[in-house]
Amino acid sequence: MNPLENIRVVLVGTLYTGNVGSSCRAMANMGIRHLRLAAPNLQNDWEEGRRLAVHATGILDAREEFATFEEAVADCVAVVGTTAREGLYRQHVKAPRDCAADILSLAATGPVALVFGREDKGLLNEEVAQCTHLIRIPVDAGYTSINLSQAVLITCYEFFAASGRYQPPHEKAPPAPQAQKMQLMKNWAAMLEEIGFMKPGQADHFMQGFHRVFSRGVFTKDDAALLLGVARQAIWAKKNAEKGTHDEDGCGDSDV
Repeated sequence: MNPLENIRVVLVGTLYTGNVGSSCRAMANMGIRHLRLAAPNLQNDWEEGRRLAVHATGILDAREEFATFEEAVADCVAVVGTTAREGLYRQHVKAPRDCAADILSLAATGPVALVFGREDKGLLNEEVAQCTHLIRIPVDAGYTSINLSQAVLITCYEFFAASGRYQPPHEKAPPAPQAQKMQLMKNWAAMLEEIGFMKPGQADHFMQGFHRVFSRGVFTKDDAALLLGVARQAIWAKKNAEKGTHDEDGCGDSDV
């Protein structure tokens, strides 16, 4: 089972439909699809919310609304509150990254609520008291307030990352064998001599540099300058080549 399917994003006392719509988009990005509104106090119509949901209107349309916070989390095996405020009963907060894996383990057993408070004052103390876990997004101390939908995005991202569902793309081509690499160096040396970048007898010196670049990538100014020099020389050689020589340059050789 995918534990993200048991995550319920609960927005408490939300004021603006735009934040609800943007939260739906953030949830869709992270594979979380269940939205609950607890005692919403919306100050505008749903036009803005639907516009900011973009392609996540399915989440918006399927939202559940509850009259109270208690009803919205009643069936949840864990209630994870988000808070930016300090206080005696908010000192055991963790960063989302530090607890996402453990909370996902709970989500494998039943619904888990990720709770976000009001735009203007967050969660009330009595609501915090009902949370089984508290999390706080790490931010610079100079400005700790985060937009509601941004908080939803960051938190949901950490849970998505912890779920291990994202598989980064892999290079389709296999690593080049040594024989192919050495053939590359041989042909590269011949090309450098042909365009006049180096003279016969200089290959041992110059090719050491190219061996280094090709083995590790272009990381230093010297690496970049070396390849830029080849490019400039190749451009010069092409511009000054005799007419018709480009038909005899052997670029169709399959070993190049």
